[in-house]
Amino acid sequence: MSSRSYWSEDSLNQLRVTPGFTLAGVDTRATPGFYGRKKHAPAAAKQAAGVLSQLQEKLFANSKSGDNRRILLVLQAMDTAGKGGIVRHVIGAVDPQGVSLYAFKAPTKAELTHDFLWRIRKRVPAAGMIGVFDRSHYEDVLIARVHELAPLAEIKKRYNQINAFEQELVDDDTTVIKVMLQISSTEQKSRLGERLVRPDKYWKYHTVDVDERMHWPAYQEAFQIVLERTSTAAAPWFVVPADRKWYARLVVQHLLIEALKSMVLTWPTADFDVEAEKVRLSTT
Repeated sequence: MSSRSYWSEDSLNQLRVTPGFTLAGVDTRATPGFYGRKKHAPAAAKQAAGVLSQLQEKLFANSKSGDNRRILLVLQAMDTAGKGGIVRHVIGAVDPQGVSLYAFKAPTKAELTHDFLWRIRKRVPAAGMIGVFDRSHYEDVLIARVHELAPLAEIKKRYNQINAFEQELVDDDTTVIKVMLQISSTEQKSRLGERLVRPDKYWKYHTVDVDERMHWPAYQEAFQIVLERTSTAAAPWFVVPADRKWYARLVVQHLLIEALKSMVLTWPTADFDVEAEKVRLSTT
């Protein structure tokens, strides 16, 4: 069974945000489009990792010959939804020299003196790279909305600015893949609880996580607005049920593989005389 055969033909379309989508209607324990079960996940992940690694190497290699294409993977979610696991298990399976990862935290005083996209533009991946944003420019319309960190009129203006920014990226040969990992409140509570009973997980626990949980309904509303206003033809959102970590990781692998396959990548041709170099090498 090939890595692709684990998935139905319309698997990614099932996860794509289209008009009429409602976040409340997502079954967070579902596995849309995947034929297997958890027991099949390790084999599926291993096969997909090999495919992804080779495709990523081709993307990186072609950039050395002037190919400008690159990928930006945007990960957004509530705390504990599995962004770190995706970075570790999915992105960690490819050559690190072809990856740029940035986790956006609260803006610094210096960053606050600029437009909210200023610090984001500085982290856009270079040609040949798979760039990963662990949280992103969307924090400025999620946290900012929930905690009223900016006037509502300003936040509403940012949706259009984000759409324009992402269109710029696409026009500059960037494939933008936006993933929201949708976890249930019940599952989040369980994962936070696990961090409190395992000493090896204490470092992952932050007291502010519970504070943010208190705003769960407000965050769900903010996410719904984001998905409605910023899922575009150029840069669509994919909402991935995330109560099953193995499934969410497989989906992101699948998204990256399909994006890279659509580029129809080949190995770059030699820019030197191969036969002449063989002769030169043989004399050394």
